[in-house]
Amino acid sequence: MSDSTNPPLVPDTQIKRVARRLKIMGDPVRLQLLNLLRVHGELNVQELVDASGQRQANVSKHLGILMREGLVSRRKEGVKAFYTLDDPSLPGICVLVTNQLSTDEDPMPS
Repeated sequence: MSDSTNPPLVPDTQIKRVARRLKIMGDPVRLQLLNLLRVHGELNVQELVDASGQRQANVSKHLGILMREGLVSRRKEGVKAFYTLDDPSLPGICVLVTNQLSTDEDPMPS
């Protein structure tokens, strides 16, 4: 039952979708790659390797997971592969979560 003070319940199917998305985003390397793409826009694999400090094989593995889940898309240009965020909600989610965690971990001085 919902009224003006209680928002309606989110359907179970949507909750499962959100949980899966958060699980995918919950890996530190994937979250780092998503954040780099959020800030810099389209980047190729080598740029992501350089910016993240991760090994190329690790970056490629995580980009593959993000691609399969529909979070990033790939564009080929010659031998280079360029990646970009493919979900318009991701930048807002990344900012919201990181800002909230920063607030939780860094209490305001009294």
